[in-house]
Amino acid sequence: KLTSLALQPVITPELVQGHVHLKCTYSHPSSKPPLLYIVVWSRLSTSGKREQVQQDSTLQSFSYVVMNGVNLRLGDTVFCTVTAFTRDTQEQQSLPEESKGFYAGIKFLPESLQIAEDGKEHVLTVLSTVPIACPGQDDSCKITLRLSTEDLDSQLLRPPNIALSACQVDLLWAPCSGSSCAAAALTVTAVTDFALDGNRISRIRAEPVGWRDLLWRAYTPQDVKVTVQDLPTGNCYSFTDPHIITFDGWRYDNYKIGTFLLCQSTSRAFEVHVRQWDCGGHRSAAACNCGVAVR
Repeated sequence: KLTSLALQPVITPELVQGHVHLKCTYSHPSSKPPLLYIVVWSRLSTSGKREQVQQDSTLQSFSYVVMNGVNLRLGDTVFCTVTAFTRDTQEQQSLPEESKGFYAGIKFLPESLQIAEDGKEHVLTVLSTVPIACPGQDDSCKITLRLSTEDLDSQLLRPPNIALSACQVDLLWAPCSGSSCAAAALTVTAVTDFALDGNRISRIRAEPVGWRDLLWRAYTPQDVKVTVQDLPTGNCYSFTDPHIITFDGWRYDNYKIGTFLLCQSTSRAFEVHVRQWDCGGHRSAAACNCGVAVR
């Protein structure tokens, strides 16, 4: 006889005796006779296959499974399915109820970015959904992630398309709250390359370093896909004696000798100075660029 008991199983991470565990908790309805719970743990591996990893029979309203890097690994999405039986006869059972999938590992928020070559900084948050264990007294409770970028159009030798504010981040131990047990933030900026090279796709890769524990040593988080939108660039010129063409195409001449401010940004610390000197005009005064300074 199948009945619905609204068990509502939920998976939460927990550190038990220095090891990462997942805990499945569910409602404990007051019923007579008492109930026996069958909890089936399963994982959705990175290849997309569903595999059972553990089955428990318990009178408690919770069940634990350990993440040992073998049966359960970082990068897995984990489920628990709970069925309740009457202890005395086991003839009556509830409908099996499954938890939402719990992703165990490193997450990036947002999972992908679409940015433009406009100089703006975009915040990328790195978080661990499982607690950070301390392997020994001499080790601080943290995971160090080395960050790198890669242009996916590797056939062309191009300069980097994105810049990160840090080449590594530390995920420090903290009490688990919501879906985060440790978090760090960095910024991503599109490199303004002054080239009309179309929209380009890059990825950000994170790699745990210096970790001896099997759980973290064999784990590589998923990459972050970054799409960089190409924006039209502008050009300005100062040439010959000298003729000047501004960014918006306005043209004029400046024959004077001295040091001048050629270009200055109103939004950031960027400016160009030019030094003009007499370059020997016979019929009229002529000046030529003889030096430039850029900040």
